[in-house]
Amino acid sequence: MSRFLRAVLLSLAFWSAKVEAQELTPAATRDADAVIASLPDLARQAIPHYREENRARYLGTLFRLQSVAGDHRAANDTLEALVELRRTSDPGSVAPLRAFQIAERAQLGDAANAPVTEARVRSAFHSVFEPLGDADANRSMFWLKADAGRLRADLRAEATKQVGKARMPLADALALIRIHYTLSTFETIGPHIDALIAEDDARRYLIDARGLVRTPDGADIATVLMRPRGAGEALPTLLRYTIYVDDAQALADARSAAARGYAGMVAYTRGKGWSPQAPVPFEHDGDDARAVIDWIARQPWSDGRVGMYGGSYDGFVQWAAARRLPKALKTIVPWAANNPGNGLPMENNVFLFVNHAWPFYVTNDKALDSGTYFDRERWDALNERWYRSGASYRDIDRIDGTPNPWFQRWLQHPSYDAYWQAMTPHGREFATLDIPVLTITGYFDDGQQSALDYLRRHLAQRPEAEHVLLIGPWGHEGAQASRKPAMHNGYAIDPVAMVDTPEITFQWMDHVFRGAPKPDLLRDRVNYQVMGTNAWKHAASIDAMSRERKSLYLSAARTGAHYTLAEHPDAPVSALTQVVDFSDRSTSLGDTYPDPVIGKTLDASSGLVFESASFEKATEVSGLFSGELHVTTDRRDLDYAVTLYERLPTGELFQLSYIIGRASHADDMTTRRLLTPGRKAILRFDRTRMTSRQLQAGSRLVVAVSVNKNAYAQVNHGTGKDVSDESIANAAEPMRVQWHTSSRIHVPISN
Repeated sequence: MSRFLRAVLLSLAFWSAKVEAQELTPAATRDADAVIASLPDLARQAIPHYREENRARYLGTLFRLQSVAGDHRAANDTLEALVELRRTSDPGSVAPLRAFQIAERAQLGDAANAPVTEARVRSAFHSVFEPLGDADANRSMFWLKADAGRLRADLRAEATKQVGKARMPLADALALIRIHYTLSTFETIGPHIDALIAEDDARRYLIDARGLVRTPDGADIATVLMRPRGAGEALPTLLRYTIYVDDAQALADARSAAARGYAGMVAYTRGKGWSPQAPVPFEHDGDDARAVIDWIARQPWSDGRVGMYGGSYDGFVQWAAARRLPKALKTIVPWAANNPGNGLPMENNVFLFVNHAWPFYVTNDKALDSGTYFDRERWDALNERWYRSGASYRDIDRIDGTPNPWFQRWLQHPSYDAYWQAMTPHGREFATLDIPVLTITGYFDDGQQSALDYLRRHLAQRPEAEHVLLIGPWGHEGAQASRKPAMHNGYAIDPVAMVDTPEITFQWMDHVFRGAPKPDLLRDRVNYQVMGTNAWKHAASIDAMSRERKSLYLSAARTGAHYTLAEHPDAPVSALTQVVDFSDRSTSLGDTYPDPVIGKTLDASSGLVFESASFEKATEVSGLFSGELHVTTDRRDLDYAVTLYERLPTGELFQLSYIIGRASHADDMTTRRLLTPGRKAILRFDRTRMTSRQLQAGSRLVVAVSVNKNAYAQVNHGTGKDVSDESIANAAEPMRVQWHTSSRIHVPISN
């Protein structure tokens, strides 16, 4: 079921029981086409029966009923009444109605069922958009396009449910009518909308959609620039620098900045778009972004100030540019920022399979090779084939049958060495970064570790830095989105967490460049949503998020089916033995990714499981959990996984945080220090995922600890060789690991 259809059905839940009890008589239901054809008649039947106490919801459904029933004049009048109501009570909710206004006005004056002409759509568009200011028009542009194919599929799926039924509940009819109306709207305006948006843009803005900026070493960077017409003074520029070529999105991003009175620019990584060079991810972006920033500062329309923003790869580029200290760069707002070498393609020195397809996506052509990248069947099959084959990680290309030169290049750098360090700030370089920074990430963001690593290293080297964190219960995409999904991997997000990331970014830019107040949500350095409370909290630092760090030990005592997470170490200290057979590729160990967030089942793949006593009262856990694993093994290395859960009183598990790491790099990502077989080692870890959640009274903490051995990452056999060169040939004898009961975790408790 599509996100749109889920939203439709959710809206139906507000209807009263009296309305839901009403039934209508469709003209024919022999098949889905007949059901759909009967919708105009059903709409006419529904109008006198439909009731709703909420005025806005009533008008929102009524104009759709009237339109599908063929009474476009009444529909237009009702829609205009709804627009006026929303304008006075909730101005931000008017923008989604613009597409409907255009469609209804285009229908006026036409004979029943006559095709709407391009001229009428054009006239309707102008009548809706010409009175709007730039900012309002820009907000409305987002709502002028939809996936008609998906809407058709949704409509047919819902109509099929009604086949053969002599009566149709009013709620079901209204759901069908809403989808049908939306589809009809975008079928009416869709063929003309791109040209009309371009005309409106040309009226409001000065546009250079095919710019090139020359770098000092002779490369050309493709750019898109949009500036408000009639600006009476030089302007600051908001720059988004990305490898993800999407010209329509680039225009939308540039427009969003220009609509707020900035010069808006999007630049593509070297070799992308209309840049003549070959695509090169990561390696030149810092220098090239500096060249673009310096070029902007020299233009007569620029006031010499540049702010950067954007997510994932775009977030990395901001840090790469900041490392070069361009004079004109005054602030950065990285969302879910990646850090090459510690996020993509590896995390804590462990290469992750999810990154294997990404180089094809961004380097196969000038745009994006979506067909290859989104071939999930290929990649899911490949990682299983590789894992079961027992081949070395470096042999994945051979198994796939397609060379992956960029991935092979990265495998040459398993430590966080000079290759990676040259890309973003490192060490004392952070001390020189004196510009304001707003970092945005999510508890379930794949890139959270990278985003927080930048924050922690920046503040460690420059404690007085104006570096602000905003974090909530979002995934990688959700952390960057205007509209957050209501659910993330089974978790229903608190309503207060529905933050518009681009909007708060522009408010930050207004604060930096125009002296506007800082957004209230950003009232302290660390701003975080406490899951389960529908509330935000604010703290001066990550450490200040919690009142204490509660230490819990991995005990050999039993708590039901699992071991105990105890408040005191076992006396005497003992050890729990885990035997890992790397030659057995029918089983996996180390299940860390939070999918689902709620409801995961702990089985043999989880490793050793430890469970605490229950909490007598609701308890907030906020911050970064950390710990020490006291380990003895018969090998020179191992990869480990630690996952932290809340076990709810119902028995369900809620995943809070996790870490995967390499023992030989536990103390230093830059230098490998192998273990001594048979000698106890202490593996300290703190590069975990931040969380904030109010645990329920009666809940328990659960920790799963294991050697990491699965299809989703390198398999570290422990020989001490480069892990990418190890294979099942190195698995003659199972690995034996002793997890000593002096091992402990530290949990940040806030109340």
